[in-house]
Amino acid sequence: MTRHAAGPKAPLWRQRDFMLLWTSQVLSTVGTRVTTIAYPLLVLAVTNSPAQAGLVGFAQTLPYLLFYLPGGALIDRLDRKRVMIASEAGRAVALGSIAFAVAIEHVTIGQIAVVAFVEGTLFVLFDLGEGAALPHLVDAGQLPAALAQNQAKTQGADLIGQPLGGVLFSTARMLPFLADAVSYVVSLLALLSIRAPFQHERAHEHARLRTEIVEGLRFVWRSAFLRAAAASVGGMNFVFNALTLVLIVRAKELGASATAIGVLFGIFGAGGLLGSFVAPWVQRMFPGRATIIAIGWFWAAQLAVTVVLPTPLWLGVAAGIGALASASFNVVVSSRIYAVTPDRLLGRVRSSARLIAWGTIPLGALGGGVASGALGGRTTLLILAALMVLAAAALTMSRGVRDMDAGPPAPAEPRVDITRPAPPVGP
Repeated sequence: MTRHAAGPKAPLWRQRDFMLLWTSQVLSTVGTRVTTIAYPLLVLAVTNSPAQAGLVGFAQTLPYLLFYLPGGALIDRLDRKRVMIASEAGRAVALGSIAFAVAIEHVTIGQIAVVAFVEGTLFVLFDLGEGAALPHLVDAGQLPAALAQNQAKTQGADLIGQPLGGVLFSTARMLPFLADAVSYVVSLLALLSIRAPFQHERAHEHARLRTEIVEGLRFVWRSAFLRAAAASVGGMNFVFNALTLVLIVRAKELGASATAIGVLFGIFGAGGLLGSFVAPWVQRMFPGRATIIAIGWFWAAQLAVTVVLPTPLWLGVAAGIGALASASFNVVVSSRIYAVTPDRLLGRVRSSARLIAWGTIPLGALGGGVASGALGGRTTLLILAALMVLAAAALTMSRGVRDMDAGPPAPAEPRVDITRPAPPVGP
């Protein structure tokens, strides 16, 4: 069960199981950020085609559309820890195969795309398991701080991993993929050392998988906040996942090397890391609605400025300024999701919301590659800035966001009618 301390809470750094998971995921996330840069650099080196690089990004993120719904139901019925261990083992093998193929100079776009798809699929299962397990590894009142520390992990990985990816790729093309494979092995070993259960005890009887998926969809649909958050974040994720490749293309247009591109994304990581330190304070001091609406408009302005910047260094500075707000946005939204969702539905609710919020990621990766190849990096940046304005406007007008600070959270267990098909999920 989720722990509730009887006396003063131990600081997060003294909570063994949380720190085991967190520290291993620092390394694993660094490995992932290394290959985030290495994938498009490898494809561009082999094909010189931004569209092909976008296709690989699409393959890596397509599982967000295909597997989040069934993955959430599986996480709520299977042993979360075992699923996470199997996911890390599979990702280690997949990334190791790319390192081997590059080493023997026999890598193909087909293999890269298949490995990217497999890695993305296993990420979905691991991400759902990790998110659902988090409330069992910390005291209830420490959940916002744990979420912020996870954001620090992610942004610190951006700071270290993406410049490292550029350096490793420049040294030897196989090294980024080998490093990522090793990071998954370390994560697997840490998971084996965690003692705490990752879920409450459950009855062995299960409804049909489709019925359980529908239950999660209905819970999201009945919450105005969950609907609004998923839809708005979906638009933002389209922009940000197109932006990764578009920034690489724009930096190359401005004469950047692979190492310089890594530094660009390292500045982005530094901004996000700094933002993660202030995120718990922001979550305590400001209303959630005001925070996420202000951040949406801040991102729109930041992207508009990026269009006119003249050097790769300034692109990195702008990206870092934008990343300052990401942790606060994520902590506010995630804290509210945990507050309104019971443990037995946590995997399914998160998967249903992420189907919308993350379902746009493969489209963003593909669209960014196609648009930057056809229109160039600068024009594509202008289009992305306009799309962010639309996403910020949607947040501003949303009833679910407007009411998110009014009164206590919604009841944890509303009556769920699972005899009829789920209604469409959307804004």
